[in-house]
Amino acid sequence: MNSSTADGRVSRPMLGILLKCISVVVFVGMQTAIKTGGEAIPAGEIVFFRSFFALIPVAIYLAWLGDLGTAMKTDDLPGHVVRGLVGVTSMGFGFFALTRLPYPEWITISYAAPLLTVVFAAVFLKEVVRLYRWSAAIVGLLGIVVVTLPSLSVTAEPLDDAELVGIGAALISATVAAIAMIQIRRLVRTEATATIVVYFSLTCSAIAAVSALIFPWVMPSPQQAAFLVVAGLCGGVGQLLLTSAYRYADASTVAPFEYTSMILAIAIGYFVFGEAVGLATLIGGGIVVSAGIFIIWREHRLGIERNRARGVSPPGG
Repeated sequence: MNSSTADGRVSRPMLGILLKCISVVVFVGMQTAIKTGGEAIPAGEIVFFRSFFALIPVAIYLAWLGDLGTAMKTDDLPGHVVRGLVGVTSMGFGFFALTRLPYPEWITISYAAPLLTVVFAAVFLKEVVRLYRWSAAIVGLLGIVVVTLPSLSVTAEPLDDAELVGIGAALISATVAAIAMIQIRRLVRTEATATIVVYFSLTCSAIAAVSALIFPWVMPSPQQAAFLVVAGLCGGVGQLLLTSAYRYADASTVAPFEYTSMILAIAIGYFVFGEAVGLATLIGGGIVVSAGIFIIWREHRLGIERNRARGVSPPGG
């Protein structure tokens, strides 16, 4: 069901949710590639691969639309710079943590980002967050607790210093990622999707390249380079999908669907990294998925109710 928002955008929450879910799949592929090929590679170098090669799918998308010549036109250059700085900070801390923590632990901590987005959207964007959205976010958090309660890590051994630093970096990344989501939500009001992604990739590539002057870069092996290139390509596609999702739905609506990555994390952990799936993970994952399904059902019901209201209201009513 479609409706218009206060700023004139067409609100299509179901489409926004669908785009978000697809972007989650693509980003999980990116994360898996980074974890597989990014070991012993500096975070700044990983960010460069992620950002520079992301420009390839973006360029293809623009060429298909015939907008290659207009992608750089913007009315909010400072906003793009802020988006880039925030995004590269989140990626840097996140990739650093990803290469130092077990995948289930890292992805669990990253779930703090959509929860914080719900809060930030209500506080900074003044989006109306009703009880059902708050409830879905809380239920999702309870599901995460069920998964992590038996053991935060995939091992029961005490955390070493490297893991503690990784956890701290992951928490910082999640917080900054929530801020980045809010900034995207502001940019889509006036900026084209491709423009947002192009400026983001260019800004991150430039900052990551500058990091070479501060931290020595490591020459990746051919296999590592291949994984990092794939990560960049997935990052570009995922960013296009994610930015479009925020164009069609409120941040607080699409953010909880980040939890669908838990299902993929279970599969990847088992088939790629050889991690057994425990009962707590299955139960917690079911709770999180149920929360997402509940939001979809509520959006559908609200769409029906809005249509009925339009049918009985007089013009201008």
